[in-house]
Amino acid sequence: MSKIQEGLFYTEDHEWVRLEGNTVSIGITDFAQSSLGDIVFVELPEDGSDVSAGDSFGVVESIKSVSDLYSPVSGKVLEKNTPVEETPELINQQPFDAWLIKVEVQNTDEVTKLMDSQAYSDFCNQ
Repeated sequence: MSKIQEGLFYTEDHEWVRLEGNTVSIGITDFAQSSLGDIVFVELPEDGSDVSAGDSFGVVESIKSVSDLYSPVSGKVLEKNTPVEETPELINQQPFDAWLIKVEVQNTDEVTKLMDSQAYSDFCNQ
């Protein structure tokens, strides 16, 4: 059973979102990292890039597959997690600590429309 952290928002693409003011941290869930297997490469957008809700913002590559990362929100990338790019296995070790990007959101309603931890748990168990 995958771990699901309370107090975060979740997408159907298995990203988690932590909202702090008008900034979100985005990462991939325990479910996603366990499905992918050993993560060997992560490509993230540069600081200052614009991301749009529903659009790909990067790639995560594992020994099994290559998967696009989809932004759950629109906004400007404030920071990418360079240590995760340099050491991708951090995602396997600590998926809820190994955030990928921090985004200044234009509309926090985009976040609050995402699944809460209970809805995501139900989604994963379908």
